[in-house]
Amino acid sequence: MDAVPPLLLKPIFKEKVWGGRALESLAKSLPSGLSIGESWELADLSSTAASGGGGGSAVSIIENGPLAGLDLHAAIAHLGPELMGSVPLTPQGRFPLLVKYLDARENLSVQVHPSPAYLTAHPHAGAHLKTECWFVVGAQPVSEQVSQQTGLPREPRIYKGFKPGAFRGTTPGNPSPEDAVGDAIASGRLVDMLDHVPAMPGECHTLPSGTVHALGAGVLVAEVQTPSDTTFRMYDWTREYRRPVREMHVAESLQSLLFEPPPIATRFQPGAPATRLVDTPFFTVDEVRLAGGQPLTANAIRPRAAAPETPAADDAPVVLMMLWGNAILEPPQGPGVHLQLGRTALLPAQIARATTLHPESDCTLLWVKPRQQPS
Repeated sequence: MDAVPPLLLKPIFKEKVWGGRALESLAKSLPSGLSIGESWELADLSSTAASGGGGGSAVSIIENGPLAGLDLHAAIAHLGPELMGSVPLTPQGRFPLLVKYLDARENLSVQVHPSPAYLTAHPHAGAHLKTECWFVVGAQPVSEQVSQQTGLPREPRIYKGFKPGAFRGTTPGNPSPEDAVGDAIASGRLVDMLDHVPAMPGECHTLPSGTVHALGAGVLVAEVQTPSDTTFRMYDWTREYRRPVREMHVAESLQSLLFEPPPIATRFQPGAPATRLVDTPFFTVDEVRLAGGQPLTANAIRPRAAAPETPAADDAPVVLMMLWGNAILEPPQGPGVHLQLGRTALLPAQIARATTLHPESDCTLLWVKPRQQPS
């Protein structure tokens, strides 16, 4: 068949107790009256957890071109290597990424995703690795009134990892790090052990599976992750926000925790149109900045390395998240596709390297490539 054009994907909105309306700043038409915490921009999950994606399947719908109305999973089956190139699907036969926006009007739960050690010890638990990254799109202090009501700081922040020296006393005869964390959870002191950094727009935080983390109030992020819906909650801020009590997963969390510091944040480095922000075994993320009226062919993008760089497959699909501005995606044949602020497009591997970006204004976008299949 003829080359498939860039594919625009319809977002899937998820109501969350901690969500708000900040996704409207990305030109998204949100359902009225709901607190929307997540916009799933690219999804191909046959099932989701009731406490995560709400239960049931979650698969993106294509909005344009000859495949309009088809869901992503059906498109993969129809196109095969034309869409995926040499990138394998997951063991379940699904697309190897899940891409979202998150709007944290309130703090998200303190949580951890299964570590490789946990999966080895529990091979039949139905859990999956979930390595992810957060690119900070926006950050606003919470109001003085909310800060006083909750006792939480006004400054937007990201919690990740444990404070340096948090386990200095864990020597033979004293509690292990896992026991110390378990005691802190039981006594309500877990947050005191967590390290945190200011949420700065333009910074990107990589969170390997097994890293304790939480997104702080007032922060809007673009999230790229392996396609897992397995989340173990450790603390849910029920006292601070007077939330309904949700299920906790303390035992699973303690078996999943990594105690080494997480990677430091990365950001765009001027001097080239692209910077490699994230490089994991599962995906890479580049930030691309284009000046209005100055087209750039995808094949010419050579990102500077702000993170350790590993060669990636050339024949891979590419996910584009438009964070600022608008551009026309011009494939090697056929009409161009308009990628607007807040929209996400999937470039099939067949055309990814030969597609040209024609920015109608100054643009900032995330250029995401899947790598190997997650376990």
